[in-house]
Order: sequence, then structure tokens, then C-alpha cells
Amino acid sequence: MGAGGRMSAPPTRKNAETDNIKRVPHLKPPFTLGQVKKAIPPHCFQRSVIHSFSYVVYDLAIASIFYYIASNYINHLSTPLSFLAWPIYWALQGCVLTGVWVIAHECGHHAFSDYQWLDDTVGLVLHSCLLVPYFSWKYSHRRHHSNTGSLERDEVFVPKQKSAMGWYSKYLNNPPGRVLTLTVTLTLGWPLYLAFNVSGRPYDGFACHYHPYGPIYSDRERLQIYISDAGVLAVCYGLYRLAVAKGLAWVLCFYGGPLLVVNAFLVLITYLQHTHPSLPHYDSSEWDWLRGALATVDRDYGILNKVFHNITDTHVAHHLFSTMPHYHAMEATKAIKPILGEYYQFDGTPFYKAMWREAKECIYVEPDEVDKKGVFWYKNKL
Repeated sequence: MGAGGRMSAPPTRKNAETDNIKRVPHLKPPFTLGQVKKAIPPHCFQRSVIHSFSYVVYDLAIASIFYYIASNYINHLSTPLSFLAWPIYWALQGCVLTGVWVIAHECGHHAFSDYQWLDDTVGLVLHSCLLVPYFSWKYSHRRHHSNTGSLERDEVFVPKQKSAMGWYSKYLNNPPGRVLTLTVTLTLGWPLYLAFNVSGRPYDGFACHYHPYGPIYSDRERLQIYISDAGVLAVCYGLYRLAVAKGLAWVLCFYGGPLLVVNAFLVLITYLQHTHPSLPHYDSSEWDWLRGALATVDRDYGILNKVFHNITDTHVAHHLFSTMPHYHAMEATKAIKPILGEYYQFDGTPFYKAMWREAKECIYVEPDEVDKKGVFWYKNKL
């Protein structure tokens, strides 16, 4: 494709192993980021402090209502009924707090307001309350956005090539193995990633989100990593005091259960946004930022789309314009679809079915014989 020229997207192929899912075109798109941006109404890029805070207040109000119900009703139920009621509370409260997590994530992208100090203050408080090191994750996540789809430089859920698969992989490539893998991923995946960089890109040295002098961070970022650690430690101390005053069981029931749901959803959301049989990955010979940003997929979580502030079904637009506030992302997504064409990917498969399918079909990546060697696709035959 010459300078300023246009190239039609190659015909997408069907793969019987993945229910005839069409692959996203992998050649350089016939549009620029500037052309995509021009299709979006200008007001979609405007951030409002009042509008953004309204979502914080709303989420915290709903969370307070659930806490009131749990403390005044569920906490006094007899044993058989409480065994049923507590998981319901955990699920509902966990979904609401996932929405709070998403707002803190927006702060990290400077999508909450026009004031960086306000974004960082709100993000630090909200993320610390959910035991997330705000600045630590802000910087690693920013690098994920800068390198999405790159096999060498992307930060999280970087797929392996077949030659790098562990000896145990073939023993997990079956229904019981997938259940085990998904269970570990959804329960331990987030803390393991933060503490040990599990599923992240390889670094020279010990990569840890709590380590200010680790290889993830530059010298100018290290002070803020200390601040992130201090925020998490302050919340941990508060939980300790609550456990002393009210008992460990109280903390686990009111806080621990919902937190497990939050962690599971944020891992699942991230996994499904970047893991799909139709999505390419690139090595350094083929990767560029725009194609990498387009190597993601919007998903449908039903009513949870709204609870999660549409991070689930507007993720393509979010990767293209990460400073756009979430309350304009749906309008922006509708505006860019005609421009993106086949480069836009949406999958309406229910998330629980998609989770199982992707765990089955997306085991490793390899280039096709007929494609460029720098373009990698998911495979499932070990």
C-alpha cells in the first residue's frame, strides 16, 4: 500500500474448529486513527467532574444498600438460609464494586476529569480500597495500551507460541483441566499477576507491582509506587482493625467474598477482551500500534454491561481513545463502526460460554503457512 493509498481487507477465512468465526483482517487498515476520530462527535471527548462523580456516588450508594441489607438481615439468618444468602450478596456486591474498579481504572487513563491530580486522588482511594496498587497498575496498564497485540511487549495475557508451552499443557487440554485452569485463573490470577507477574510479559529481574525498584518501573515512577503500596497497606491495616473488632468471619463475609468476585470479573473481562479465535497477534516484524489496538473484541455481558460502565462492550473504542470517559463510549462505538468495518469485532456469545470456548480453542499462537510469518493466530491442537 503506497502513501495515502487504500487496500481492501483480505477475505476472512472460516475455521471449522471455532464455529466458523471470521478472523479480523490483519493487514494495515485503509484508514488512519485521525479518520476514526473525526467520525466521533467532539463532545464524546469532553470529561465532566460532576458527571463522573455521579457514577461514583451511585455505585457507592448501591454498595451501601447491599451492605445495609447484609448487616441487618443476612447476618441474622439461621445457618441453612445464610448459606444461600451470603453467596447472593457476594455476587451482587462484587458486581457493583467491579463498577467502582472500572471508574478507578478510568482515573488511571485520565478519563475521569480534566485534572490529573483529581484523577489520581480518586483513583488512588478507590483502587486502594479494593487492594489494587493504583499507580503501579496505572503504569503497567498504560504500557499494555501502548503495546496491545505485541508478542514481545504487551503486558498481560500474552499468548505463548507452541514451542514455549509447558510439558503439563497437554494434560490440561481437556474438560477437567480447563475447569482447573479457569478456577485458578479467576481466583488467584489477579493477586499472582500483581505479586509475581504471572501471565505478564517477561522482564529481566523480579517483576512485581509492589516493588518500586523492579524492572516494570522507571526511576521517575518509583516514588508513586511507594504511594501505591502505602495505600494498600493502609486499607489492609483497616481490615485488620475490623477483624480485631468484629472478627475475621465478619471481614470475610462483608468484604472478602465481594472482593473475590471483583477480582474474578476483572480477570475475566480482560481475558475475553484480548483472547478470541478471530484476533491476530504480531511479532516485531509486523506489529504497529493501530493494528494492535484493533486486536481486541467487544463482548456482551447483558445487564452487567451497564453495571460495569460499558467497559465490556466498548473496549475497541477504549483502546483507540483511552482518555474518553465511559459515558460517551457507546455513542463513540456506534460512530466508528462504519469506519472500522471488518476491523471491528463484536461477539455476543454469553460470557460464561465464551469463557469456556476460548479456554478450549485459544491455547497458543502460531503463524499460518499462507500468512505472513509475523502474524500469529490462536490454535488448539497440542
